[in-house]
Amino acid sequence: MRIGLIGTGRIGSFHAAALARHPDAGSLLLADVDPARAARLADRLGATAAPSVEQVFTWGVDAVVVCCSTDGHAELIVRAVRGGLPVFCEKPVAPDLTRTLGVLREVMALGGVLQLGFMRRFDEGYAAARELVRSGALGRLHTVRTTTADPSPPTAAYLAGSGGLYRDCLVHDFDMVRWVTGQEVTEVYAAGSDAGPSVFRETGDVDTAVAVLTLDDGTLVSSTGTRCNGAGYDVRMELAGERDQVSTGLDDRTPIASTEPHGPPPASKPWTGFLERFAPAYEAELAAFVRLVRGEGPNPCDGREALAALRIAEACELSRRERRRVWLEELPDL
Repeated sequence: MRIGLIGTGRIGSFHAAALARHPDAGSLLLADVDPARAARLADRLGATAAPSVEQVFTWGVDAVVVCCSTDGHAELIVRAVRGGLPVFCEKPVAPDLTRTLGVLREVMALGGVLQLGFMRRFDEGYAAARELVRSGALGRLHTVRTTTADPSPPTAAYLAGSGGLYRDCLVHDFDMVRWVTGQEVTEVYAAGSDAGPSVFRETGDVDTAVAVLTLDDGTLVSSTGTRCNGAGYDVRMELAGERDQVSTGLDDRTPIASTEPHGPPPASKPWTGFLERFAPAYEAELAAFVRLVRGEGPNPCDGREALAALRIAEACELSRRERRRVWLEELPDL
């Protein structure tokens, strides 16, 4: 097997290293808009560097992994699918819902294979929570609380093309709400604040956000997110049922301290970022893609699944802007 990986920045380098370690991934062909960066990574991993992205499609590969900037995802997905190549792509499919729908319609029309990178589906804690909910061990689920808190804001350039806090960050929480509970979101009400660093006001984004989601079985969900959590990287999901309640992401590295006299001590080494916190999950999702390409496993997150999470994020952004409740049925779908 030969896999072409496009985009050798932070996440692309991480994925390339994971594929290089995988016993069934075969050889790697790396490409980037900066050929020198691709060459340096190829030298480090014992892979082959292509002089441009074009060679990924002309030199012959069995699958494509897309890790470039968001504005290049749609074109590369479509090109791979038109060439009959299975493709793994970091979220999002495209910068907005309209273009996402267009890409997914073409993928479906061509019978293409597209796996999206929602790595929390491969995290052991979320998988255990899913099993507890689905088995009925928690009883009737009545409340879900999620949080994603970055320790510091990204660059202004990143924010400008990120799509905003809901689409870029909380979309992972929305994916987990669906994946863990097995329920669909029917309506949302969201709010956000740009009271933090001025870069958020300058880019039209918010640094902190909250959303209240209603699921189709009546379960209520509160989702919060921020780019300004100085204590560290904090990602948790709490699920409360009539019989029991559990939390993902709660361990000796969770960056939260108790004010109770007999509470647990603060984390001595809090999580610093998503690559550290979810490293095993990222590796597992690439392993799942290799199995998918080899015909040995199902697609763990296809375009429809990614679209469902994006539609929730879009509804939240619409709710924030218009200061009203938004029903998911208001948004276009496939």
